[in-house]
Amino acid sequence: MNAQPSAGRHIKLHSHPTGRKSVAPIRWGAQNAVQRGPVIGTLTPQRNAIGAHSGSYSLYRALAVAAGTLDPVHVPDLTNTAPATTIGPHRQWSNPSSIVSLDPYGHLVSEAFAGELVEGWDIRPTIAVTRARVNMPEFRDAIAAGRLRPDGTVLTENGDARVTKAAIEPVWYLPGIAERFGIAESDLRRGLFEQSGGMFSELVTRNDLKVFLPPIGGISVYIFGDPSTIADPGRKVACRVHDECNGSDVFGSDICTCRPYLAHGIEVCIETAQEGGCGLVVYNRKEGRALGEVTKFLVYNARKRQAGGDRAETYFERTGCVAGVEDMRFQELMPDVLHWLGVSRIDRFVSMSNMKHDALVRQGLDVVERVAIPDDLIPDDASVEMDAKKAAGYFTEQPIGAEELKQPKGRGLDD
Repeated sequence: MNAQPSAGRHIKLHSHPTGRKSVAPIRWGAQNAVQRGPVIGTLTPQRNAIGAHSGSYSLYRALAVAAGTLDPVHVPDLTNTAPATTIGPHRQWSNPSSIVSLDPYGHLVSEAFAGELVEGWDIRPTIAVTRARVNMPEFRDAIAAGRLRPDGTVLTENGDARVTKAAIEPVWYLPGIAERFGIAESDLRRGLFEQSGGMFSELVTRNDLKVFLPPIGGISVYIFGDPSTIADPGRKVACRVHDECNGSDVFGSDICTCRPYLAHGIEVCIETAQEGGCGLVVYNRKEGRALGEVTKFLVYNARKRQAGGDRAETYFERTGCVAGVEDMRFQELMPDVLHWLGVSRIDRFVSMSNMKHDALVRQGLDVVERVAIPDDLIPDDASVEMDAKKAAGYFTEQPIGAEELKQPKGRGLDD
């Protein structure tokens, strides 16, 4: 590494900068990208956002600059990086209360903000859209069992599913976030500032800056079928909203239903796409109910070592004892990505979570059918989790027994 010496270099604090008039204005909820204005989190005079681009990876970028492996003034060459397919604009994009946690124009930077108007401005995308193929062993099992059939378009003979996929970085419009949670913007700003160790002083000193780029994980979206059918009221939409579970999703841990439910959700998405509709898998980086993997593993230990062993009636209690809360995913922000895609109705919602369902309904989305995970896909070791969730309000098509109804109600009712 070729670290550069820091002695003698002037440090600029952005909490009280000079030249505020040069900040690029943002009019959240404007009718088009130009009227709305770009989101700029780069270190330029036009900077109008708190934080930095790239979400949690912004800290790796900072490390690369400190180590001397990245030029701090490097500007990306965005040639040929435009979206592989058209997404939007949709009517929800101009509603300032429909989308508050991402930039709906984040994938249109190259075309929307090109030209003399913004010459010399370092504007970067917060969304990228490409095409790919995905393949899981479960696809081949479903083909062998006759549940899926290759059609050469959505699903190939060797089990590849053709998809359009998008990567989305978080972009928080602070007034909208505060409104969504029913709190004052000042309380939101103070909480974010204090509980992040004072990482972003502009949160409490720059009330004129309304956009925050938090250093958290983003969202991956997988679209099965033609994306243009999503907003067509005559076509069906299937959707699986899935919160990250690395141990199960990637490594196949059987203590929960995450990977089986994800695979089942994709199967429903493929079926719907083959019927002329579209399937959506929204994958949120919210490991361990947004409590983190360390806390998650501590809870696993506590559940299995407690007196009487792992039991449904203490499932939520053990999480609360360790973390102080049962769930921090806050599904209030989850519907934003579906508004970005132009979704107004979900015909087949592949989830048993009451929190997700209720968040969608509160944000004006119509959920027609809720699809539960088949019993034969639930691992034996995950039965405790499933029993606890059903007793606490989880959607199920089967009646709940009297003993299960005695279990305490819990807040963390997500899959």
